[in-house]
Amino acid sequence: MVRLALIFAVVITEYVYGRPPLPPLSTKDSCYLVTPEVQIFRVEGEAVILSFSLFERELKVRNLAPPTARYLITKDNGTEHVAYEGDGRVQQRNKQLWFLPAQASDSGDYICTYRNGTHCVTGSITLYVYKSTSLDMEKLSYNIPLVVGETLNFKCPSLDNFNKTDRLIEWHKESSSTDSIAPFGQDSGKLMIPAVRRSHAGVYICQLTVLINHQEYKVSRILRLHVQGTDPAITTTVPDLSMTSDPELDNSSSDSTAHTPIIPPPVIVLPLNGTIFESPHGSGLDLFCKVLTECKMADSTVVMWLVNGQSVESSYLNEWALQGGRRVSKVSGGCQIELRLVVVEMTEENVKTELKCITQNQGGRQEVVAQFQLEDSKFTWLVVAAVAISCFLTVVSIFLYILFKPKRKKKMDYILARQNSTF
Repeated sequence: MVRLALIFAVVITEYVYGRPPLPPLSTKDSCYLVTPEVQIFRVEGEAVILSFSLFERELKVRNLAPPTARYLITKDNGTEHVAYEGDGRVQQRNKQLWFLPAQASDSGDYICTYRNGTHCVTGSITLYVYKSTSLDMEKLSYNIPLVVGETLNFKCPSLDNFNKTDRLIEWHKESSSTDSIAPFGQDSGKLMIPAVRRSHAGVYICQLTVLINHQEYKVSRILRLHVQGTDPAITTTVPDLSMTSDPELDNSSSDSTAHTPIIPPPVIVLPLNGTIFESPHGSGLDLFCKVLTECKMADSTVVMWLVNGQSVESSYLNEWALQGGRRVSKVSGGCQIELRLVVVEMTEENVKTELKCITQNQGGRQEVVAQFQLEDSKFTWLVVAAVAISCFLTVVSIFLYILFKPKRKKKMDYILARQNSTF
């Protein structure tokens, strides 16, 4: 009985603290479906690596796949799935799919499947490969909104899967390789601008060469820097024209100002300022920043996440978080922009991390602050202890009651004896 009570307490402990109930997965063709990965946008002619981070995390938290499990990555062509084997231009390497190099025809949906005797789990990711960087600059670029005077310290993103050569990462402004931005400063592949000015706004490209199978491939990423505010004024002596101004000119100036259309700033609908995202240790989080703006301003409105004041790609969270999946939809009152942030796994390092969602366009800028937090283990353990002690005492009470239960005397034999004597 005591052993039963202890086992029951352990089960309760795992349920309450160690293993909270997981939401059920949807199914298709007898396979469980994992949440799709963040979409990937790349350029033709460069090396591309597809990873399924959310898929791997789901298998881990549900204890479905052993370390030696085999994964199959295929391209969904609508009617059939094309697998990649061997050492061709597109090849599967463990849990990743490598394009050496990528072509525009590689665009599409890719499925990662894990199957064993009892389980089948699938995840998906969508890849877009463009022939030129100018085809869809907004999707290819990592948008960074800053205010005049702020510091830019941006790491060339999404390069962790590549083995870099001894060549340094090169940054260029716009698309011209002759416009090197070395005067702005580079350190370990980061673009550094101590005090941003209006003239720094524009498109930047970081390029590097990677080595795969003793062959070099090009990899590049695009950064679009948006700068809001006015540069510090240069102090000069100017004549005072207030006494000689023309009243008619003043009236016309004021009239033109009155007729200038006012652009309302974008508004962050979700998350609210001060939100705390709480999650158990080892679990993942899927966050969304939702911004409301005028539909005509949607394309030029920047939305991004910051981690401790840095971009996700430049922060410590780079290896554990994915940002992307921007969507624009029409809603009542304008258009809503939605930007996804996926945290693959929550750890103690994430506690008290400051998250910011920032949005900016010609009408203005807004930001909200949120935080990560692990579920309160002290309160959880109190609940566990109370439940375990209660179960233990209940089982012990039942055991003692059965052991020391008083025995009743049976009168049946006595009655039968009297009946026999009478006869």
